Amino acid sequence: MEIQALTRNVRMSPRKVREVANEIQGRSVPEALDLLALIPRKSARLLAKTLKSAVANAENNNSLAADALTVSRALVGPGPVLKRFKAGAKGSAKPRVKRMSHLRIVLTDGKSN
Repeated sequence: MEIQALTRNVRMSPRKVREVANEIQGRSVPEALDLLALIPRKSARLLAKTLKSAVANAENNNSLAADALTVSRALVGPGPVLKRFKAGAKGSAKPRVKRMSHLRIVLTDGKSN
């Protein structure tokens, strides 16, 4: 059975989040939470929050134990983009692109339903 949690419009570039998300794929939930606690990046905190939400979904909605779950997929997709301008040389304006991400964590208990 697959359980998922989604966090939308995270104010961080998808590229930065993917570096950490790739580390937790295929790991058990306790191991992934321990690993995320050791990584000193904002993306690790955001992924840990989403992972805890997925575990809560599994425990409350499907009566599954957190220790029996593994992280099947940790997907990071692009979200909306904020387009801003910053002052440049000689009175010009330079564009700034502020990217956002959508995080999706899919947990599985190893049994097909």
